[in-house]
Amino acid sequence: MPLLALRTSAAPPKRAAFARLTRLLARELRKPERWVMVTVEARVPMTFGGDAAPACYAELKNVGKLGRKRVEQLSALLCAEIARALGVARDRIYIEFTNAEGALWGWDGGTFA
Repeated sequence: MPLLALRTSAAPPKRAAFARLTRLLARELRKPERWVMVTVEARVPMTFGGDAAPACYAELKNVGKLGRKRVEQLSALLCAEIARALGVARDRIYIEFTNAEGALWGWDGGTFA
């Protein structure tokens, strides 16, 4: 149910990066790895501050409540791992965090309500 969706102008990461991101999210969100999804759209044309150097926009959606302090911690961890995975500078990464209601998250013909 956690979903980390990455859009980046960089090349796609190696498979090991997906595993590291999945483990990090499972550990930090206290969710089983089998529920964590990571997607990457690579080589997306984008600029950041008018500069075309590699950049990344990430969205983390999670069923549950992420508070301000937790989001700050996750931002630091995710920026470091995304930078490592994609070769994008940490200051060229935006992350949008979204708390999702279980009733509004579908899976296998049902929801997480």
